[in-house]
Amino acid sequence: MDPVELSLFASRLEAICDEMGATLRRTAFSPNIKDRLDYSCAIFDDQGELCAQAAHIPVHLGSMAYAMRDIVNKVDWREGDMLVVNDPFLGGTHLPDVTLISPVFLDGLLVSFIANRAHHADIGAQSPGSMPISSSLEEEGLVIPPTLFIRGGQLDAEIFSQITGVKQNVVEGEGDFTAQISANRIGVGRLVELIKSVSINKYAHALLELNDYAHRLAAAALYAIPDGDYTFDDLLDDDGMGNKDIKIVVAINVDQENIRVDFSGTAAQVTGNLNCPLSVAAAAVYYVFRCMMPSNTPACAGSFRSISLYAPEGCLLNAQRPAAVAAGNVETSMRIVDVIIGALAQAVPALMPAASQGTMNNLAMGAHDTRNPQGKAWDYYETIGGGMGASQYADGLSAVQTHMTNTLNTPVEVLEMAYPVRVSRYEINRGSGGKGHHTGGDGIIREFTFLDSTHVSLITERRQHAPWGINGGNAGLPGENLLNGKTLPAKLSMEFKAGDCLTIKTPGGGGWGKA
Repeated sequence: MDPVELSLFASRLEAICDEMGATLRRTAFSPNIKDRLDYSCAIFDDQGELCAQAAHIPVHLGSMAYAMRDIVNKVDWREGDMLVVNDPFLGGTHLPDVTLISPVFLDGLLVSFIANRAHHADIGAQSPGSMPISSSLEEEGLVIPPTLFIRGGQLDAEIFSQITGVKQNVVEGEGDFTAQISANRIGVGRLVELIKSVSINKYAHALLELNDYAHRLAAAALYAIPDGDYTFDDLLDDDGMGNKDIKIVVAINVDQENIRVDFSGTAAQVTGNLNCPLSVAAAAVYYVFRCMMPSNTPACAGSFRSISLYAPEGCLLNAQRPAAVAAGNVETSMRIVDVIIGALAQAVPALMPAASQGTMNNLAMGAHDTRNPQGKAWDYYETIGGGMGASQYADGLSAVQTHMTNTLNTPVEVLEMAYPVRVSRYEINRGSGGKGHHTGGDGIIREFTFLDSTHVSLITERRQHAPWGINGGNAGLPGENLLNGKTLPAKLSMEFKAGDCLTIKTPGGGGWGKA
């Protein structure tokens, strides 16, 4: 294809993903989706290979890219079908992330797939927010294997009711699922229009050329990494179940532009929920190497042809059923990024930044009774930003989401209007970034005063092991959780009383170079 024509084709695919995301945001009911933007949209070919994605959530998109082929090739698809799945061991990440997949047919031929993934703050776990301190998958909520809940355009009301019926607020749940359905239908319609405008054959040929082009760009970027073997390890604080200093080890072998990432030596899966399926580990691997590629590299399967990974079965990063995985998606994925950056810093030190905050500071809360002022059960979940690691070129940014998450904060006004909570403090955690030639970004202080009895779950990291500096830069300050001024553990699940004050101080990023 003509290069300009190929560029326009790639942009049209990405625009479809963007429109799907806009539809999902504008029609969703929950603050988690419409305000925090905790969702992702993508297009896949007829074999489940990634074709395009919007700039949404890296951990969503990378894991979908890794696992989609296995899902779609096991289903007898018909036009108008839609499949729902959240099972982490069958293509999901953790249970709150629910994925909807739609086939795209033209003239009776299956030509592509459309998918979106959105985080549901209530997926039926016993504790509000569906991010419990769990020790098995079943404790984390409703497990949905790949299930066709729309057949030939007709919704299976019984299956839909079973899924939404686990939620405390069924109306909100139905609204969010309907928003996801609408996003997929928009995507299918727009992609059919695109394929009709170019023909099925030309569409298939354009996808081949797009992947080849992406591979060439990726290979050129990865070729800049010197051949060799590079290793690094880091520690997760604890799993909330008594296991501490949980090691993640990576060995990266570079041979020309071929990259093999091996996690042998990583700790075995743990009792708590820091475990993750291999698809989540793949998402973190893809993310780091994608950041090394030119910004115009198409977000398709060709970008990752040169990258392979291995993690032993039963280890923390390739956990086996029925391991708990709620925090693997949000916390362990962040540490995987850190160890890969740490290893690559030995090969290309000028290109790698210091460690960023290394946690999503997960806060889940709510009440599953009617004692609160609104007179209804409620569930809420958010991640909280922190400090970005400094680089050779600049100080780290302060008070931002980094690496595997890309969500917004929930506006204070939205949170206070919807739930019996007051945000009594929200500011930059000054001085928490590590000093250096370039200083790491500062974290955040976010303080909540509860207006009624509220169940709170915290899943946080980098409270013991600080985000490291690089090339002589200092580490950032670790984070801290406080209840009425007294230190809390990094992971907890407990009842807070009306008037209690929860303070979360998030970590700063590491510094780069000697000051």
